[in-house]
Amino acid sequence: MKLLMIDDDTGLCELLSEYLTAQGFEIQSVHDGEQGLKLAQVNDYALILLDVMLPTLDGFEVLKQLRQTKLTPVIMLTAKGEDFDRIFGLELGADDYIPKPFNHRELLARVKAITRRIEHINSFNITTSNKLQVNGITVNLAAREASVNDHTLTLTGTEYEILALLSKNAGEVVSKELISEEVLGRRLASFDRSIDMHVSNIRKKIAEHISGERIKTMRGTGYVFIQGE
Repeated sequence: MKLLMIDDDTGLCELLSEYLTAQGFEIQSVHDGEQGLKLAQVNDYALILLDVMLPTLDGFEVLKQLRQTKLTPVIMLTAKGEDFDRIFGLELGADDYIPKPFNHRELLARVKAITRRIEHINSFNITTSNKLQVNGITVNLAAREASVNDHTLTLTGTEYEILALLSKNAGEVVSKELISEEVLGRRLASFDRSIDMHVSNIRKKIAEHISGERIKTMRGTGYVFIQGE
């Protein structure tokens, strides 16, 4: 699988390229936001590793412009302790984030958690009809799409996975810990708001086409997809 790394730290790019290549990935690295955005727009990468602080265009602007046309999975590389960077990146449509400095094995685990989805899609028989219809929302598990009143929702891969998981368990509380492990492939850390931000994005996109609450927050526990009448 081909990955794009957009980071102005050339030393880090070289180290990660060597490490991830040894794990079976093909890596392309660029060191400024404008060039990275152009490559991301015209190529189909399995995943993009995107630093926040970049010359020409910062990571947020790259992500914002990319999400206008493509849903390529993105892991943001953020400064340790910068909660605003993480939250803002998730609001713009990042699939996950990892704070610098990070352990290479932890990065690999997050990369594999996302790229496994791609492998699943490629091996799935797309002609198979397997749909969930819950409270006005249709989740097509074969095509990995969701729609509301015949309007297709523009969801990132992570947002789709969360919506599908909640739909499969409609009427039941799904914990944040389970969502993190099933969707992000990692245990939920203390004060980690990534699941909250993804759910918030899903709610906003659903609300554009239908009124009423569909995903209810169970404070201190998780979320429940309301089945309706």
